Amino acid sequence: MLPVIYSMSVSLDGFITGPDDDISWGTPDSTIKRVHNAQTREVAVHLCGRKLYEIMLVWETAEPGEFDEDDMEFARIWRPIPKVVFSSTLTAVEGAARLATDDIATEIARLRTGPGEGAIALGGATLAAAAIAEDLVDEYRQFVYPVVLGAGTPYFPPLPRGLELELVESRILSNRVVYLRHQRIR
Repeated sequence: MLPVIYSMSVSLDGFITGPDDDISWGTPDSTIKRVHNAQTREVAVHLCGRKLYEIMLVWETAEPGEFDEDDMEFARIWRPIPKVVFSSTLTAVEGAARLATDDIATEIARLRTGPGEGAIALGGATLAAAAIAEDLVDEYRQFVYPVVLGAGTPYFPPLPRGLELELVESRILSNRVVYLRHQRIR
C-alpha cells in the first residue's frame, strides 16, 4: 500500500506561505534542491490543488539555460510523474496530469491499492488540510527555515484533535534549514 506524504517548506512559526502568499523566504539552495530531487524520485503520483498545480506548470516547459542544473534535474524528474489535480475551476490540465474525479479520500484509497511503488505526494495547503482532516497522511516532512512570518498559511490546519507523530529523521541541511520527517502513529 502506497504511503501518503505531505512535504513543504515551513517557517519556524509553522507557516508555508507568509502574508499575501509570499514564499520568497523559502528559496532553496543547492543542498535543499538535491534533497527535493531525491524525494521526488520516490513519488509514484502527486496530488495537488489548483494553486500549486499552476505554480508547478513552469517545470513542464523548463528549458536548459532558464534554470540551474539542479532545477533542470527536478524538471526531468517531475514531468513524467502522474499528477491528480483537485480543482473546482479548472476544466483541463496539461502533461501527465488529470483532474480528480472523486473526493480526496476516494482518490487516495484508489491510488494506495493501485499498482506501482513509491509514495503518494500531497501538496497545497487546502488539499493537505482536507487529507489531514480525514487522517489520510502517513508522513509529514518539513524543511524548517529560521524565519518567523507571524501570519500566513499554516502547515497544519486547525484540528479537532491532535496528531500523534514519531520523529523518524532529522538533518541539518544548511545553516538555514533543518529537515524533519515524522510518521503518524496509528
